[in-house]
Amino acid sequence: MNSLRPWHLLVLAIVFLVLFGSKRLPDSARSLGRSLRIFKSEIQELNKDENPENKKSDPKSEK
Repeated sequence: MNSLRPWHLLVLAIVFLVLFGSKRLPDSARSLGRSLRIFKSEIQELNKDENPENKKSDPKSEK
């Protein structure tokens, strides 16, 4: 019931093609990819900041 079937993805692709058109679709995919890369890099930076090793070397945390 909750699983995606191949025809679901096909219908979704057709809907995107109709909504955005074939000319605008590559630009939309490219901007989505850039946004995901930025999001992943920000998440990695947050994880580095929360790392306990970084807290030990932070002079503010020693006080």
